[in-house]
Amino acid sequence: MAKRPLWITLVVLVLAATALWSASALAWGGRAEPRPGTDVVLVVDVPGSEVAPALVPVALLALAGIAGLLALSGAWRRLLGVLLAAAAVYPVWVGLGAQALSWGSALAVAGGVLLAVAAAVVVLTGHRMPHMGSRYSAPSDSRNAQPDLWQSLSDGDDPTDAQR
Repeated sequence: MAKRPLWITLVVLVLAATALWSASALAWGGRAEPRPGTDVVLVVDVPGSEVAPALVPVALLALAGIAGLLALSGAWRRLLGVLLAAAAVYPVWVGLGAQALSWGSALAVAGGVLLAVAAAVVVLTGHRMPHMGSRYSAPSDSRNAQPDLWQSLSDGDDPTDAQR
C-alpha cells in the first residue's frame, strides 16, 4: 500500500482549510458608507466572512475530512471524497463571482481548488490508501480464541488457576 498519496492528500486538506479560513478574514473589496452629518463618504473593507459566510464551515469540513480520511475505508472513503468535492464548489463559485478581484477572493478560489484536488485523489485512489486496520477494531468471537476471563469470574471460577 502506498502511503505517499495519503500524506499528500492530508497536507492538501490542511492547506485548503488554511486558505479558506484566511479568505474569510481578508478584505474582499470595499463598501461606501456615508459619514452622518457630512458630505464625506468612507470606504469600508468588507471581510470574506461577510461576503461568503460559509467559508469557515467549509474550512472546518476540510479539517474534518482529515479525520474521516484516516478513519474510513472502502466505499465510505469514496463517499467522503464526493462530499468534499461538493463542498469545494462553493468557495470557487463565490470567489469567481466576487465583484472585484482581491486577495481574499483569490484565496477562496485557491482553497476550493485544493479541496477539489484532494477530493479527486480520495475518490480515485482512496481505496488503495492505507487505513486503520483490524488492530483498532474490537475483536470478534471467531478471531478471539482466548477464554473470556470476565465470564470465568462471573461463573465463580479462578481464571488464574493453573490446574484448570
